[in-house]
Amino acid sequence: MKLTEDGLYFISCPNCGSKDMIKKGSQKNADGSLKQKYFCNDCKCKTVNPIRNDIELVRENLKLAKQKQSAQDVNRIERKSFREYARYENAVHNLLFDIQALLQHKNFSEFKFKKVKQGKSVGVLQISDTHFNELVSLPHNNYDFKVASRRLKHYVSRAKEIFKVYDIDNVLIAITGDLINSDRRLDEMLNMSTNRSKAVFLAVDLLQQIIFDVGQDYSVSVACVTGNESRLKQDWGWSDFMASDNYDFVIFEILRHYFKTTDVQFVVDDPTEVVVNVAGQNLLLLHGNGSFTTQYEKSVNQIKGRYAGRGVQIDYIISGHIHSARVGDIASRSSSLVGANEYSEKGLNLSGRASQNIYIFHEDKNIDAMKIDLQYVGEECYDIDSDLESYNAKSSNKLKPKKTIFEVTI
Repeated sequence: MKLTEDGLYFISCPNCGSKDMIKKGSQKNADGSLKQKYFCNDCKCKTVNPIRNDIELVRENLKLAKQKQSAQDVNRIERKSFREYARYENAVHNLLFDIQALLQHKNFSEFKFKKVKQGKSVGVLQISDTHFNELVSLPHNNYDFKVASRRLKHYVSRAKEIFKVYDIDNVLIAITGDLINSDRRLDEMLNMSTNRSKAVFLAVDLLQQIIFDVGQDYSVSVACVTGNESRLKQDWGWSDFMASDNYDFVIFEILRHYFKTTDVQFVVDDPTEVVVNVAGQNLLLLHGNGSFTTQYEKSVNQIKGRYAGRGVQIDYIISGHIHSARVGDIASRSSSLVGANEYSEKGLNLSGRASQNIYIFHEDKNIDAMKIDLQYVGEECYDIDSDLESYNAKSSNKLKPKKTIFEVTI
């Protein structure tokens, strides 16, 4: 900044406005006096009449401009925050409204429960990472609601065969999260509320058919923890409030309401961790995100130690999340119902198979665990509303990127 001798002004070029002006020579006036010449280093203009700027006025204008910009930034942030909150609330409202409409106009498949005796050993069906509204189309694996229905039917049938061998009378259906995929971006939530509500309805219908199927031969209890992929919001949280803002929780609550007049028992506890006493042993249900590190056995013992500090002994832990089955002595992890998809194979370089785990907790404190392979199953399936299923598949296909292919025919 170039100041004049009195220090109250700075000068700028009348041609380009640059402040990079220097004194250079002088001009002789008609009366013989000399007038200072100035040279602009930017545009090379020479002048004896530079623009004189009041420095205090410039400083005050700059101050006011900064205050204005600060106020604009605050308003922009506040408007963005409110806009996103309002859009999220609208999306959730639309989802719940559509689910309510479906419940009023659609009927679930109906079964009747069979009264059974109360035994001492308990069978556990773990339903994990079903991702019901996911679509997979690979040469060696396909997945949609119909495939999910066939795999679940095969899973329950195989489990019942094994439970019969061990003379099981009581079964716990343990849901360990990620029942459906979430569309967490706000634009997708606004545009796909109907699609998501139909996916929730189909998920509830499939699960209630499983409960009825199992209930033909066993006394049934249901417990559920929420998964990270099923969250409604962008962020995942461990508090009850954040964890319950989740598709898994919505589906569980609809099932609980639907079976409220039956003998089915629903375990209501922490949305992220549930302890259920089965055959005198404490079984801990987790989804698996955040709980386990690469050192699996160490993580298991740390979790058991955390509960031991509260005076609760954990005898066995089951989880999901990784989409890879693992059967262990004190903890097991179920794979997914989906099997391999494009992301697991191309993004993670992992192969996978569809499977789910079952467990038998005996009165003598023994625990049997095994994986039920579901990659290849028969045509027997649970009922699926074809109108809802076809709409969901069609809408999901719209999210796939389109490719324009230039074909040359010779």
